[in-house]
Amino acid sequence: MTATRRWVLPLTIVLGVYAIATGLIAAFVPVQDGARDWTAPLASGGWMAWTFPTALFFLTIAALLSLMAVWEYASPGGNPRVGILRFETTRGDRLFVSLLGAAFIHIAWLGLVGSSLWWALALSVVYALGVFRYV
Repeated sequence: MTATRRWVLPLTIVLGVYAIATGLIAAFVPVQDGARDWTAPLASGGWMAWTFPTALFFLTIAALLSLMAVWEYASPGGNPRVGILRFETTRGDRLFVSLLGAAFIHIAWLGLVGSSLWWALALSVVYALGVFRYV
């Protein structure tokens, strides 16, 4: 396997596991009045209300970390660089800053605007793109 193609199999595995896990979680979404209740607890009587969005959130974080590992496997070294913050950051640092910023964006959105988080998600994606480009 050549150096330029050694990432294809791990990438396929990570994306496949993510798709299968998402499908399995979606299969456990309770049905109420003939329709899926996406915000209902996946397991009734549990100690924590694991809803589909909550489970998908943590699954996506795990997938992002796995994808970063595949990226590091395909291109070792972390690509350190000095951006607008004036100190050296790697891809992992930029992912952490992106996730931390997205958390603050969502918390501020909940406090200032309301519970519809689609625009906060869009703003977080734009923020993450900016972090990976300029930090």
